[in-house]
Amino acid sequence: MRQGTTTQWLYFAAVGIAFAVSCAITPLVRSLAIRMRWLDHPSSAVKTHKEPTASLGGVAIWIAFAGTLVAMRFLTHFPTGTLYRLRSLLVGGALVFLLGFVDDVLKPQGLGWKTKLAVQTIAAFLLVHFGVHIRFLTPEYLGLAVTVLWVVGICNALNLIDIMDGLAASQAAVAALGFLIIALPSEEVYVNFAAAALAGAALGFLPWNLSKNRKIFMGDCGSLLLGYVLAALALGAGYSRVNPLGVYAPLFILLVPMYDTLYVMVIRIRKGISPFKGSRDHFALRLERMGLSRRRIVALCVVASGFLSVCAWLVTQVKTPWAACIYAVVVCWLAVLSWHITKVDMG
Repeated sequence: MRQGTTTQWLYFAAVGIAFAVSCAITPLVRSLAIRMRWLDHPSSAVKTHKEPTASLGGVAIWIAFAGTLVAMRFLTHFPTGTLYRLRSLLVGGALVFLLGFVDDVLKPQGLGWKTKLAVQTIAAFLLVHFGVHIRFLTPEYLGLAVTVLWVVGICNALNLIDIMDGLAASQAAVAALGFLIIALPSEEVYVNFAAAALAGAALGFLPWNLSKNRKIFMGDCGSLLLGYVLAALALGAGYSRVNPLGVYAPLFILLVPMYDTLYVMVIRIRKGISPFKGSRDHFALRLERMGLSRRRIVALCVVASGFLSVCAWLVTQVKTPWAACIYAVVVCWLAVLSWHITKVDMG
């Protein structure tokens, strides 16, 4: 499919449809969650909210995302390969969504981390089965193994960063738009449509997640779905047409949730506790302890993610030495940030 004006207009339409559906359905999901007592209770010290709050907002995100892709299927012509890969996102996305849904409904006990990792791994293998996997690593089995680790890791990164109203949804929206911008010149139309649909679905959920009187959380069904689709989008676009270092551009687009995950794991290991055990060591909570409001933290993270997405686009456009310089500057910036926030006493 040629990337013409008509096709690009359809991408904007996908964002708008997903936004409208998500924004309209989310309050209905909230009402159902309250009626069914599907609430997120502040049952541990790790929880940052103070009263039971409606959960399962991810249901609206899933309906908006999947519904938009189905609608786009009938509004435009998808090449066979594109349709095949879109099915991988829908099938695998449905699996991780159901995993999160069951975990949300069974809370506060929930599913064990081994069960969740097992199902996420199966979903990752579904992508591999449909041909969505890392291709620049050799031998091939190494690329397949790293693909599975990547998908499982990003699923949990979005789940871990969902600790503050608006944080996970805004990060997902910015990242999806970043992948859309990078993928636009390519022929990977499934990446473009899926990125547009995910961005719209996340943005439509955001006002309700930030609401004071009609708040709803996305739950694991939302965060795991967002992580899974973003991980798959990263595997679909082309990055190294100008220089070989461009292949690492997705690390920039998803750096905020990835950084939080790695930072928390390192801090927990240094404290001698399991990296799978919850704690309040997230960088966002440390910024809050430093005196920043939650709204400002979310806004700063959006700005940072947008800046990093621009960096991701740049490293796909410039020559190798300049790309290496961009990577080096960002690494130094992260080192300075880590040094400052680690000094914060979380009590």
